[in-house]
Amino acid sequence: MTWLILFVAGLFEIAWAIGLKYSDGFTKLWPSVFTIAAMVTSMGLLSFSVKSLPVGTAYAVWTGIGAVGTAILGIILFNESKDFIRLFFIFLIISGIIGLKFYSKV
Repeated sequence: MTWLILFVAGLFEIAWAIGLKYSDGFTKLWPSVFTIAAMVTSMGLLSFSVKSLPVGTAYAVWTGIGAVGTAILGIILFNESKDFIRLFFIFLIISGIIGLKFYSKV
């Protein structure tokens, strides 16, 4: 269950990272409210996860989910680069997340 909560925390990290773009530097009210709510939720779920998981593992997985999800949504929503080398490094982040999950003692 803790891993699922950590995964959801990572999804909220993606949400607030994308929300930053839409908030336009916190100058737009509702995107800013959404972004701040997603930040608080993400951090709250992460803090719950580290009660049971090693903090280094949980933080690495959380940031990895956020980085990969944000990079993929950046490609989809904002027409960011989809060069092979960029996609390769995104794949490496995914590999690291999977490795941490399967080789964690919890």
